[in-house]
Amino acid sequence: MFNKDYELTVEKLVNWLRQKVEEADCKGAVVGLSGGIDSSVTAILAKKAFSENMLGVIMPCVSNPQDQKDAQLVAKQFGIETEVIDLIETYKNLVTRLDTQQKSKLALANIKPRLRMTTLYYYANLRNSLVVGTDNRSELKLGYFTKYGDGGIDLAPLGNLVKTEVKEVAKILGIPEKVISKPPSAGLWANQTDEEELGVSYKEIDRYILTGKLTRRFNK
Repeated sequence: MFNKDYELTVEKLVNWLRQKVEEADCKGAVVGLSGGIDSSVTAILAKKAFSENMLGVIMPCVSNPQDQKDAQLVAKQFGIETEVIDLIETYKNLVTRLDTQQKSKLALANIKPRLRMTTLYYYANLRNSLVVGTDNRSELKLGYFTKYGDGGIDLAPLGNLVKTEVKEVAKILGIPEKVISKPPSAGLWANQTDEEELGVSYKEIDRYILTGKLTRRFNK
């Protein structure tokens, strides 16, 4: 099912990023570094495309502290310039001013990626750069992203790669195994994982996207 030349895929994506940024009359890229596989792959591709004009922004926001450590690990290994912007107090201050009598975990959680989007565009404006998003084909097909949050981007280099293919690219790039193998999560709330929330594994999602076949029957 996955027989692509992923080294060639990396080369093509790096060239594509350069082309799109040049067409926009910009200088480089800004990427949100979450410590996950998608953001790590995206950041490294952007680093390859713009060695001197790429910024990774790490934005803890009531999230797992290990995610920041993983993001910094990747940044250090690949020489990525970073800014760490702690959004915890910003998030808490905003939440206290909202009508939270009507409890909605998802409504509150979606504030986080929207704060991150605002931060990324601030740095992109400062640096005459484009915001390069981390959304992959699996997420885009499902609509599994926050509108005006992680969906608020200029470019999506992983948009034609399903999650399983992103893992193959990560291996080619030499991303640490601990980052490749960690459960995918948007960091929306404690112990949140994509697959638990979706109720299906990325392996099954990707198989269906690529072949139209299901490995198990789902109840209606």
